[in-house]
Amino acid sequence: MTSLLLIVPMPLARAAVCLAQAEAANGAQRPELPFALQYLPLLAIAAAAYLLLFRPERERMRKQQDVLKALKRNDRVVTSSGIYGTVANVEREADRVTLKVDEASNAKLTVTLASIAKVLRDGAADDGGGG
Repeated sequence: MTSLLLIVPMPLARAAVCLAQAEAANGAQRPELPFALQYLPLLAIAAAAYLLLFRPERERMRKQQDVLKALKRNDRVVTSSGIYGTVANVEREADRVTLKVDEASNAKLTVTLASIAKVLRDGAADDGGGG
């Protein structure tokens, strides 16, 4: 019984060796692609990532910078934390904006220039009271 177990795998091993040698012989005849063509799919993925991810984000940041550069007194703004206010003073060198948040009590709030999320134009939103 043990001799049968030793005999059966031997022809399978020989067949595997023959197939491996034939595969190696066929592979040696196949020409290799040039270096640039081998990495073409990777370059295509990198270009797609740039066009779909990085470029739109850069455009959005540029537009936000333009909005902040045009910020002036009496503009209605919303901060990134959701606070509505009117610009009372802009100190670009100190990177600060003073917002008037309540007309009745003349309450003011100082925030960084980067915390201004958007500038509300005429009739873009109400006073944010939401009652």
